[in-house]
Amino acid sequence: MQTETELRRDLAACYRLFDWLGWTELIFNHITVRLPDRGTGKAEYLINPFGLHYAEVTADNLVRITLDGEVTDGSTHKVNRAGFIIHSAIHAAREDAHCIMHVHTTAGCAVACKEEGLRHDNFYSAMLYGDVGYHEYEGVTTNEDEQPRLVASIGARHHLVLRNHGLLAVGPDLPTAFNRLWTLQRACEIQLASDAGHGPNRAIAKDILVRVPETRVAGRADTNRLIFDAMLRRAGIGR
Repeated sequence: MQTETELRRDLAACYRLFDWLGWTELIFNHITVRLPDRGTGKAEYLINPFGLHYAEVTADNLVRITLDGEVTDGSTHKVNRAGFIIHSAIHAAREDAHCIMHVHTTAGCAVACKEEGLRHDNFYSAMLYGDVGYHEYEGVTTNEDEQPRLVASIGARHHLVLRNHGLLAVGPDLPTAFNRLWTLQRACEIQLASDAGHGPNRAIAKDILVRVPETRVAGRADTNRLIFDAMLRRAGIGR
């Protein structure tokens, strides 16, 4: 299990990687990581300081908060309420959701606005067959009464399309969540590109689709770490 110091370094690097990939939205959106139990009786996780761009996030300025929003590391930074509502709900409900990533990418938002959502008819979306949930749009996510519905929408799945809103992915660790979100984002990009081409899209047979997710080489934790570390090197991001 990683220490808080190690998790802070990974998470801060991930924020800067999102910036390098262009997955930023001014000072909004969030990536959170659950922390090891410190024996306080309260689950805690790390979140970005509200008001900083992703490029400004460091291991030291990440904020440690409890599931009820209490800051426990002495940070004077604010925490965005919308991020708290979404992330605290899923962290609390899903023992396996150690890392949660939420983005408003152009491709993700565009597919989230389509009635049919994500089709499982390209190389990447086929990998997600049976593992994508949908959550109906209820406005800006600042109301606590939406939390049970968010939890019900994702269920036991690892990917969530927030309709008319954006994308979300969860994982047992940060590299796994990153690979899941990258795959979901890539699937949305390809769907938009294929829809722009002439002629109908070719469907993938269901008997093939049901077998695809288990064949993912990148579904393994060690591979996900290799992917994440390689991307940090490519972007020139240190910890």
